[in-house]
Amino acid sequence: MRVRRVVLDTSVMASALRSRTGASLLLLRAIRQGRLVPLVTPALFYEYEAVARRHEQLAVSGLRLAQIDRLLNVLAVAIEPVEVHVRWRPQLRDADDELVLEAAINGRAEALVTHNVRDFQDAARRFGIRVERPAECLKEIRQ
Repeated sequence: MRVRRVVLDTSVMASALRSRTGASLLLLRAIRQGRLVPLVTPALFYEYEAVARRHEQLAVSGLRLAQIDRLLNVLAVAIEPVEVHVRWRPQLRDADDELVLEAAINGRAEALVTHNVRDFQDAARRFGIRVERPAECLKEIRQ
């Protein structure tokens, strides 16, 4: 079994909480099964937490804060922490996405997984990082 080291964009985390059947949720299950190692900086983890705890996110997901906390705890155990040694900013049009790209660069990720491929594609390519949608990442770990 091949284990991939990837950075998940916050859009993937938000989608995983909103859908019980989508590829994003299946990626979280792959993390729990040890088939996928998420590379995460402290800043990115805090963003995951902030997005997951938003009132509108909780309303759509139907999850309670205690359930979000359990999910974040499981994720915290599974991550490979990444220290940001070099900041490469600015690389992207959206400054909020920079921390995702920095995690991928500094963690030497195999891929950056996002629903916003176009936003990351050019900058990630300059650093030799693949940009994939969640379904593409699932396909890679199933091979």
